[in-house]
Amino acid sequence: MDAAFTAEQDEIRRTLREILGKRCGPGEVKAAVRTTAGYDGDLWQQLSRQLGLPGIAVAEEYGGAGCGPADLALACEETGRALLPSPLLATAVLCAPLIAALGSGAQRSALLPALASGGLTAALAVPGPALATALALTGEDAAGHWCGGGRAGGVQARAGAVGEGWRLYGEVAQVLDGHSAPLLLVAAHAGGFALGRTLLFLVREDAPGLVRSRQAVLDETRPQARIQLRDVPAELIGERGRDADVLGALAATGRTASAVLAAEAVGAAGRALARTVEYVREREQFGRTIGSFQAVKHRLADLYVQVQAARSAAYYAAWDPDQGGLALAQALEALRAAAGEAIQLHGGIGFTWEHDAHLYFKRAASDELLFGPVHRLRAHAADRAGLFAPAPSTAAAVAPAVAAPEASPPAPQKVAV
Repeated sequence: MDAAFTAEQDEIRRTLREILGKRCGPGEVKAAVRTTAGYDGDLWQQLSRQLGLPGIAVAEEYGGAGCGPADLALACEETGRALLPSPLLATAVLCAPLIAALGSGAQRSALLPALASGGLTAALAVPGPALATALALTGEDAAGHWCGGGRAGGVQARAGAVGEGWRLYGEVAQVLDGHSAPLLLVAAHAGGFALGRTLLFLVREDAPGLVRSRQAVLDETRPQARIQLRDVPAELIGERGRDADVLGALAATGRTASAVLAAEAVGAAGRALARTVEYVREREQFGRTIGSFQAVKHRLADLYVQVQAARSAAYYAAWDPDQGGLALAQALEALRAAAGEAIQLHGGIGFTWEHDAHLYFKRAASDELLFGPVHRLRAHAADRAGLFAPAPSTAAAVAPAVAAPEASPPAPQKVAV
């Protein structure tokens, strides 16, 4: 594996950092999240037209750049540095891969070019606080019980007569960018309890019976909405009559998403550390800068090592998304540590809720709530790797000894004297 970045990747990183440095400072972030959409629409269009950001990982035949997860992860490292509020995660990381994997030819041709150009945004709606489970980040549910499981709750899908389509019922509480996205991808349970299965549906913003409301959340840079589906007409993703591996597609999307999220968290952690270093070089106490104190140097040195280790793990996961779970766990820990140290070392001003350090603290806490927690990410990665295989039972260990007859002792030998 060649881990060196190409000239094109370096150019994407440089250009994106330059644009976001001018258009996405802390003041602009705070102003953007308080708009109706929750992000700066003009900046989103500039990133879409100038860099093709939402179409980086979309195939060229559908108007994208045809790059891989590594390029998307590198771009998201820069958006993480700036804490860019945008529909990039929901549209390009979660929804576009699902449409590409499960959609019919007509659906891919109609939707992917619009998503790649930035003219259309989408949001993934999975029932309950189950986004990490649905994406198989913290565990796998082969039956899809998080989707409703044929019982009350979740989202239920009912097929009408031939030509009448599907109808959806239920509620989804946490949908990233669900209040503003014109297109929703809704995971629903169909077929009752005995023959139940999980399917994905397309729901348009103007569908009758659809009610959306933006929620108050900890991290305003990741806006969320509550979606209510009251006998809503929906279009099945894929072709009716053909079994689609929806859970497998969600798990594959989760592996890529974890690598992208890890890179994004590393970008945020690196920027939080850099801003803290800048501050301790200027802030004076007892006649000297606080950065000259040995205790402060040690704390920042330890944090630097932690962030760099997380960055290495994130880059490795960008080329091998199967390692995304471990990389995401390490990156979230690094971000939480960097945000905590930023608040501590900024002193009294850092503890004020309005200080910019709290933007990183909120991102760290929110991401772990949405995609973690860290110990479950690591536990699931260990289960997948078979690190802790169950030991053989006592009965199984004893059975061979009971079945095999004990060898008789050798006959005594006469020794001539």
